[in-house]
Amino acid sequence: MEKQKNGVGRRKEAVTRVFISKGEGNITVNDKNYKEYFPLVYLQNQVERPLKTVDVLNKFDIVINAAGGGAKGQAEAAMLGISRVLLEINPEFRPALKAAGLLKRDPRSVERKKFGHKKARRSYQFSKR
Repeated sequence: MEKQKNGVGRRKEAVTRVFISKGEGNITVNDKNYKEYFPLVYLQNQVERPLKTVDVLNKFDIVINAAGGGAKGQAEAAMLGISRVLLEINPEFRPALKAAGLLKRDPRSVERKKFGHKKARRSYQFSKR
């Protein structure tokens, strides 16, 4: 059996560690099936996307440890982590993954709150009298 490969994916505050080994297509997130962990179909599709892009959906077993952020951030972090590990396994996957935009980390995060404001940009209501 081939040695287990691993990689990291990040998105907003979410961080995922992804471990891939040869198998029959089981995806586990924090000791649960990914369909149970991500009940929304579009989040399940995000996790599967890199595997479908390179057509290896049922060839690898994937174990994901997710921490921080919310469900969407964790799903997108898992997507990036899986893409990175697939690239490590086979460098020929690079053009397909890159064309699908799966190798780029989304740099957007929450803007910090400024003093004198209610939120990052929202000011307190002004009262003239």
